[in-house]
This record gives sequence, structure tokens and C-alpha cells, in this order.
Amino acid sequence: MHRSQPHTTVLALSALLLSASPAISETFSWAGTTDPQTMDPHAVNAAPVLSFLNNVYEGLVRRGPDMDIQPSLATSWEALPDGAGWRFTLRQGVTYHDGSEFNADDVIFSYERAISEPSDVKSWFSSITGVERVDDYTVDFLTSAPNPLFPGSIANFMILDSGWAEANAAEMPARDAENHATRNANGTGPFVLASRDPGIETRLTPFSGWWDTAEHNLTEAVFTPIGNPATGLAALLSGEIDFISPIPLQDVTQVEERDGFKVLAGLETRVIMLGFGHDHETLKYSDETTDANPFLDPRVRLAVAQAIDVETIDRVIMRGAAEPVSQLLPAGLSGYSEENAERPAFDPDAATALLAEAGYPDGFSFGLMCPNDRYINDEAVCRAVASMLARVGIEANVNAMPVRGYWDELRADNFDMYLLGWSPGTFDAEHPFRFLAHTPTERLGTWNFGGYSSARIDELMTPILQEIDPDARQGMMDEVAGILQDDVAYVPLYTEPLIWAMKDNVEVIQRPDNFFMLRWVTVN
Repeated sequence: MHRSQPHTTVLALSALLLSASPAISETFSWAGTTDPQTMDPHAVNAAPVLSFLNNVYEGLVRRGPDMDIQPSLATSWEALPDGAGWRFTLRQGVTYHDGSEFNADDVIFSYERAISEPSDVKSWFSSITGVERVDDYTVDFLTSAPNPLFPGSIANFMILDSGWAEANAAEMPARDAENHATRNANGTGPFVLASRDPGIETRLTPFSGWWDTAEHNLTEAVFTPIGNPATGLAALLSGEIDFISPIPLQDVTQVEERDGFKVLAGLETRVIMLGFGHDHETLKYSDETTDANPFLDPRVRLAVAQAIDVETIDRVIMRGAAEPVSQLLPAGLSGYSEENAERPAFDPDAATALLAEAGYPDGFSFGLMCPNDRYINDEAVCRAVASMLARVGIEANVNAMPVRGYWDELRADNFDMYLLGWSPGTFDAEHPFRFLAHTPTERLGTWNFGGYSSARIDELMTPILQEIDPDARQGMMDEVAGILQDDVAYVPLYTEPLIWAMKDNVEVIQRPDNFFMLRWVTVN
């Protein structure tokens, strides 16, 4: 298997794609392990949803093949005087799939919808104090202090037609229920939602009225969720589908050696980690009666980190395709702390000693929550972690489940420890800090399921978002990364690999955020 660096892969494929003038193709069929659980772009802040809906909806800005920020529904943006916010000039002549016209009212409606109580994307607007309509095609996003990162932070903020949402009683997102926007869509993007059968099949067709130039050659695109890896691989190799992501790592060689097929491999920016119930007074899933939660002691959390052999997990389960990490984002991204690049060493003896020091010489049992269809080999990783922890006396009761119900379980605090993957949407360390490390509030720490809290990290979040001087900002990033490591707030494990398989007549662009964009797909 050839693993190229993500940006190298992206640029090479981009050049190939843009140099061609694609002929019209037939229906393109692709598959993934996870069905997007909703068509509502403000209801669930999860990659399978955002990736899929970026084909249907659009935001003010978007990311290009090399992850650069590009104009989309906004043609330009500029900082307001004295750091008061950002002014976006909107694109004129854009229509929604139903023919309605796009304007500033839709942006303001979508903002209000996105910050509403049921929304799962409120954290994107933590620095915004309000939005003002300047005219039909100009909107100001107001901040209480400078926020130089804001335009790049809203690449996945998708705009709904206010009239369509109001006419269909979808004024608010429906995260724990359903409304018209759950199974229907009306965006401005390159593809129209033609039909939706959740968990079975979703059909998209090209939008003939799209404002941009189509680079794909598809007449129809059909997505099918296939949770069983062997079934998915068989569907590809039989020609039933044209593309699948991911495939089992052990099957990469089989696909590469099969005539008519190819594999595109790289590294995602997603970090796989373990989280704890920091705000749980007791264990919920222990085999023993207990009135304590051992994970509240940082020595126990460090023992967990030292008991896990990430190198072996990479070699045996991930086939050497992953990359061990020490932080909540991978090396090379903005804000990564070189001062904290070393992860805890694998040392079972030290882990055992720490447990004894913390008052658990005989260990304890607990519940480990894990998805079984969200990340590559996720359940296998959880069971390997459980086996390694057992060697130091910590017995994990693994509860693995489909991702469709997994987030609800975490939000309901039904865990002692859990597995999580996180890809920084802004490609900057502030993103995981904002979502995972800040004390949970209405807009911040919204994916901090365990309730970790550090007053100093909370204090640093605002200046991190506002600081322009790169050295001063990096100093704050280093401090936050150091606090998270000292507290062992999470146990980062590895960066997840990207493993895409397809027929050899299919050309795609593989971005390091693992978003699959149909507008760059050609079938020759």
C-alpha cells in the first residue's frame, strides 16, 4: 500500500482532474460504513453528515482541494474596523434547488437557526455577538473582539432557504426528533437530493442551475451505507459499486492486485482518543459496588495511557497505516505544540505502580463505550485497549454499538470511558480546544462529553481566538496542550488512516478531512 502525504495526494489529483475535460458518465455508486443520520446541516456536527451535505448545501466559504478557503456564497469578506467583526459580500444570482433566490435574509435565518438550542453547531459562533443585514447582499458578523480565524471556521456553516424552512415547519434543527429538513433538502450546491431512504439508499442528481462550473461528469450519484466490511468489499469487486470508503486494511493488497481497481491511501487529520467521565462521581458500569470513580484521579488516567501500547495497535490492527499522536490534533497543523510532542511511554510496570499509589492495587472494572461502524477497526481497537488494560488490573466491559445511537449514549452520560475521533474543522488547535477541552457551556465544549474542566484553558480560549501575533498565540497553544497532557484529560492514540478503494476508471480528490466531494469525481 502506498501512503502519500495528504496534501501531495490532493495537489496531484487536483492537477489531473482540472486538466481534463470529462465526458458524460452514467450513474456513480458509492458506499461508506456510516449513513448520514440527517439531511439537516445544523442538527448534527459529525463528519458523515457534514461531508455528505457539502454536496447539497453551501456556505459563505468553502475549502478547496488543498484545504484552502475559497469564496462560495460569499464572493469576498473583510474585517470590520477595530476588530468589530467581519463583513461578507454575498454572491448575486444564486438560486436554490427549488428556484428560490438566495440573499442576506437566508444567511441571517441560518445563523439564528444554527445558534438555537437544538443546534449541534453552536460552537462555530462562540465569538459572534450578532449578525446584521447591511443590504440584500451584504452581511456583518459582529464580534466583541478581533477574531482572525472566523472566516475559515465556518466552511461547514451551510445556508438554508428561509422561505423553504418556514413553509415546511423546519425553522429549528431536529437533533433528537424529525422534521421536514431531516429527510429533505433545498440547497444551492452542485447536487440535488432526489430521494432519501435512511439506512438504505440516498440519490443525488446534478443541479443544472448551479452558479459554479461543474468539474464532475456524473448524471446521478447513489450512496449506499454498508456496515459490514466484507460485504462492502464484495460489492466493489463485483462491480456493484464504483467506490467505497474505507475498506479493511487487511484487504488493501487484494484490491491493489486486482485488475480494474485501485486504492488511494493517506492520513486523515482525525485523532482517535479515549475520553473519561470527569464529572461522574462514581463508575456506572463496574462489576463491583463502588462509591468512587477512579478516573477522577489523574494518576489513574496516566496509568491508562501508560498501559496502552499504541505502536502495537498501529502495527497489528491498523497495519502500520496509522500514526501515534500526543495531542488532540496531528503534527503539522496550526497550533500543534512541539513542546508537547512526546506521548506517555508504554510502561505497564509504571502503570501498575500508579494504580497502587492511587489506592487501586487490585485494579477495578469499568464500562468502555465504543462505536463499531464509525472509525476504522473501532471495535477491534477498543477490545485491544481492554486487553492491554486488563494486564495492569483494569477490567473493561466493552459495549460496542452502531454510531447511529452512539452519540445519544454519550450525551446521556452512559459511559465510564469512551472512544472518540476528532478532526479539527479549522485545521487549527483552537478547534479541538473549543469543542473538547473547554468547560461545557451552551456554545463551548459541546463535544466535551466527560465534562472536563480547566479554568485556565477556559481563560485562554478568548485570547487564542483573538491573538494575531503568531508567537504569542503559539505560546498560549503550548500552555493549553501542556495542561491537557498534565491532566491526562484525554488519551490521544493515533491519527486515523484514509483508505479509499475504487474502480480504476474513477478519479477523485482525497482531502485530509476525509470529505468526499462529488463535484470533483469523474468516471472515464
